[in-house]
Amino acid sequence: MTSEGRAHFRAISSITLGVADLARARRFYDALGLVADAASNDDYVIYTLDNLKLSLFPRSLLAGDAEVADDGHGFDGITFAHDYPSEAAVDAAMAHALAAGAVLRRPARTVFWGGYSGFVADPDGHLWELVYNPFL
Repeated sequence: MTSEGRAHFRAISSITLGVADLARARRFYDALGLVADAASNDDYVIYTLDNLKLSLFPRSLLAGDAEVADDGHGFDGITFAHDYPSEAAVDAAMAHALAAGAVLRRPARTVFWGGYSGFVADPDGHLWELVYNPFL
């Protein structure tokens, strides 16, 4: 792996919770005092917490995005994400993770919101989205 991919992994940048009812989940997190970002809408909610984004996304759509079954087996409704500075850094990080025992869940590619990401599962099956967000 290039030093570019490894050097930039300093912290988890995003946690996405797959939720059964987005409006209900938003009411709960709003009640805790979190303030949704302006980019939030009826399809997803994003909260910025210091250097971390907490996102709420419909569970079935999150499973579909990661290309895993939402059948109660193997998908626990949560993904972790880490942002990289470029598409090449995402590809390098993914190659390194796969060499270290990760399981490929979705190859990296340009995604619907304009970024570039892929999913791997760690050795215990937890999903990680490796992502380049050109809007940050």
